[in-house]
Amino acid sequence: MSVISPVNSSENLTSQEKVIVVLGDSLSAGYGVTMEEAWPSLLEKNINASGTKVKIINAGISGDTTSGGLYRLPKLINAHQPDLIILELGGNDGLRGMSIKRVIKKNLEKMINMSLGSGAEVMLIGVELPPNYGSVYTDGFKNMYVELATKYGLKLVTGSIQDMVSEDLMQADGIHPNIKGHELVEIEVRNKLLPLLD
Repeated sequence: MSVISPVNSSENLTSQEKVIVVLGDSLSAGYGVTMEEAWPSLLEKNINASGTKVKIINAGISGDTTSGGLYRLPKLINAHQPDLIILELGGNDGLRGMSIKRVIKKNLEKMINMSLGSGAEVMLIGVELPPNYGSVYTDGFKNMYVELATKYGLKLVTGSIQDMVSEDLMQADGIHPNIKGHELVEIEVRNKLLPLLD
């Protein structure tokens, strides 16, 4: 009779495939590029090529909000029992001018607590808003991710829309990365993620 060890068992992790859920919006879903060109697909391919075995569940949905992510997260945890959850949400809330404190931060915090409570590690991707939303809102939005990462001791991936625009890494809409932009996001995520997989 064989015994199946749980996903989060600390034994034989080297021979086990780590399961990672990416809960995000159009950035993760790969809006404007193919699924294979989106950064979660590149991440799975490159990490597996390095010898670490991972399975990445891309739960990115274009247009999704932190409320949508909070609704979807319990089902994703139950279905996949992930070792790690990458949260990439908040951009669509910000573009709609939602309250940072009362809505966006509160929802992200609930998702972080739910993920940690399931035994999964959590990584945050900080989203940046276009400058036309005003410095008070955009700075508060950007700082929200830093505050959450600091409070919960999470790895945080950040990037600059202005830098990506100047380096021609964005699509014409100025919001979504092009193929080269996805490659850059993947490298930044992978650099922060690899230490968590040791």
